[in-house]
Amino acid sequence: MKRLFSILLVSTISYAGSNQEIKLNGLTQISEKLAFEMINSNKDDLNQVIKNFYKMGYFSNIDVIDDNNTININFIEKPFIVNIEINGYKTREEDLKELHKMMKIKKGSMYTEKRINEAKTILLAELKKEGYINSVIEIEKTFLTPQNMTVKFIINKGTEVIIKKINYLGAKKLGKEQFIENTANKEEDTISWWFGHSDGVMQFNQVEYDSYRIKDIYLQNGFLDTKVDSGFSKIDFNTNTAEIDFSIQEGPKYKLNDIIIYTDETIVPLDELMAGIKEQKNKVFNINLLRKDVEFIKTKIANKGYAFAEVNYDIKKNKENQTADIIFNVTPGEKVYINDVIITGNTRTLDRVIRRNVYLAPKDLFSLTDFEDSKGALNRTGFFQKAEIKQRKVSPNLMNLIVEVSEAPTGNLIFGGGYGSYDGWMINASVNDKNIFGSGLDLGFSLDHSSKKDTAKLSLSNPALNDGIYNGSFSIYKDQSIIEASTDDLITGDKTTDVAGGSIGVGRSIGRHVRVGAIYALDKSIVTYSINTAANTNYLTSSITPYINFNNTDSFYTPRRGIIASESLQFAGLGGNAKYLLNTATLKYFYGFNDLIDYDAIFRYKTTLKILQDLGKVPEGKTFYLGGPTSVRGYQSYAFQPEDETHPYTRYLTNTFELSFPMIPKANMRWGLFFDYGMIGENNFTEITKAGYGGLVEWQSPVGPLQFIFSRAISPDPTDKTSSFEFSLGTSF
Repeated sequence: MKRLFSILLVSTISYAGSNQEIKLNGLTQISEKLAFEMINSNKDDLNQVIKNFYKMGYFSNIDVIDDNNTININFIEKPFIVNIEINGYKTREEDLKELHKMMKIKKGSMYTEKRINEAKTILLAELKKEGYINSVIEIEKTFLTPQNMTVKFIINKGTEVIIKKINYLGAKKLGKEQFIENTANKEEDTISWWFGHSDGVMQFNQVEYDSYRIKDIYLQNGFLDTKVDSGFSKIDFNTNTAEIDFSIQEGPKYKLNDIIIYTDETIVPLDELMAGIKEQKNKVFNINLLRKDVEFIKTKIANKGYAFAEVNYDIKKNKENQTADIIFNVTPGEKVYINDVIITGNTRTLDRVIRRNVYLAPKDLFSLTDFEDSKGALNRTGFFQKAEIKQRKVSPNLMNLIVEVSEAPTGNLIFGGGYGSYDGWMINASVNDKNIFGSGLDLGFSLDHSSKKDTAKLSLSNPALNDGIYNGSFSIYKDQSIIEASTDDLITGDKTTDVAGGSIGVGRSIGRHVRVGAIYALDKSIVTYSINTAANTNYLTSSITPYINFNNTDSFYTPRRGIIASESLQFAGLGGNAKYLLNTATLKYFYGFNDLIDYDAIFRYKTTLKILQDLGKVPEGKTFYLGGPTSVRGYQSYAFQPEDETHPYTRYLTNTFELSFPMIPKANMRWGLFFDYGMIGENNFTEITKAGYGGLVEWQSPVGPLQFIFSRAISPDPTDKTSSFEFSLGTSF
């Protein structure tokens, strides 16, 4: 009604006096210059001018007031959305951001009923896709000022539809279990709430894709003629249950007859390509192997600089013989060179530190292996929460590499305390930064105090001296530990060991995953007894430790693939009175299931082998211990140690198996299950064998890796020191 009144009034004014002054009030979205241009373009028809203003969509009302010789045009603009809330549906920040993109509204958007209703429709569709029917969304609007408002979507999720039965009509040659493992929609299990069982919630948006997944399973087993119709859902809205039918025509199974590759052999010889092909003649055709073969060929060609190479294939079937030929057509395109490497997201880490981990530089010929290795190297540094490298085509023979990094907190200042199951009350203070000033240098200083131990350590290491292949390290340390006398040691009393010393090391990289080097260490140990002071001893240890390390994992914080292996041999006897040989070997293996089952579960395996050999004199306290978070959980730290210091344990072997699962991804929290098995002895590995199992919660906290361990010993002896709960700060798998 106001709008109509305004238009009629303007019409009257336009005839009343064409020389009147016009004033514009309330404009923020368009300039007065643009507004006057619109008015002047139709100065004889202000009625049309007002219509044109409304068409712009910025205004909820326009009033025109004739004040003697002045025409005041008052604009009331539509309000702006300063905040959007979604309650009752999804809480992860990443999910909410994705929803806002889908809803096509964001902070700063102008409010319109149409826009809000469209967003509501999109939300309802998403709810239905996830199995919620008859959902209700209420819109709550709050005006902070006449021009600013918040919009809240209050979601009452409807009832989920539960799948009671899935019928695979026509399936005779493949079993139902093969389909269930690979489809998104699954029947409700009898004990649906149990870990690993299906709750049967129907995912409407996945029914169509499940048809393709079923067909893909047939293609993996050689059935090239299989047809799978889109799933037909029968829903009972009275009980909110469903039954799904998939109609399948299987056809015959095909074996592979021949493999033909059309390629330019001057780039990669045909024999070299054929040697890496996984599909095999006279074997059942498998579409998964074919896909891997495509990637293999593309990688081999791309490693020669043909970044935009295309590998297409054709399958020629012989229905009479039930055989198939695979024909690959390779189109290499032009050789591609790197135009530029552009680094973004690094607010702290220096560009040169990032560039030394990127194995492609301007003017280099592109290599897909170098490209993938660069991503792994960046993520292994531990400097970034995430590092990605993207290709951007500049021309047929040039590309830019866009390195996108998200900085991780690499430095911390800690002052705190706690209670440990072995050391009692503890106080610790430390300053540590593994990327000090963004230089890649690792600097650390720590002080720790407990009732049984005092330590101080200063260390500095550089993983790439002058950004090259050499690395160096330096440390000084002081350590005092007290072992309280047991019943058998009352004659000697408590033993105190004071160790002070330092080390310096140098090494170099061999390739991209291997490092070799050596560390020289010199320290002095003073062992004193509270009762029998005649047993006090001093040791001077001068040692050299050559080592070799291998690491091809994909992440520093949470590896999901790859191996970490190390071997070191400490020789003590370069002067001083300590003479021994210590061999230490460690292997860690990681395997992520995300690509296999679309779930971020990780299998981890770790084994550590240590052998101590007496070459003349092994210092007291130089022995192995078993038990605790770093060896066999379920037993207290140092639960198994030699009864007599003159007969140290010189053989040590532990094995750890873990399954890790996501808990709160946004907070970098995970939970897991574990099984530990360890062996220790003086002359052989089997003098003491212990095992434990349990669960854990791990958190990549701002102060370092933190673990809460809930464990249980397997078949412990009555005198064993067991432990059901421990926590560990600063150690991870």
